[in-house]
Amino acid sequence: MMVKPKNQFILGTDEQTMPDVRLTKSRDGTNGVAIFRFDQPSVFDSSDEVGEITGFYMIDDEGILQSVDVNAKFVNGKPAGIEAKYIMRSPREWDRFMRFMERYSNENSLQFIKS
Repeated sequence: MMVKPKNQFILGTDEQTMPDVRLTKSRDGTNGVAIFRFDQPSVFDSSDEVGEITGFYMIDDEGILQSVDVNAKFVNGKPAGIEAKYIMRSPREWDRFMRFMERYSNENSLQFIKS
């Protein structure tokens, strides 16, 4: 069964906002970090009805990648954005993350821009 690649902050509630994703990888390729930035994420609209943010979940055919390193940004006391950090501690974790991102970007017509 094909699972549409998606991001969630509350399990069972898909995030509709497309993130800006920044990747860094160590020179020796043994670890890396992905930082997802969401401006005005849809979870802010639905969190009253479905519960609190419990983490950051990237879901696809292979399963769930998750992180609890999630921070909200507030402007004038109102939620404005979320930053989620996913840390990869091995080449295997990096490869798994890249497979998710390839599926997610294909599903959402996103492109990779090397800086």
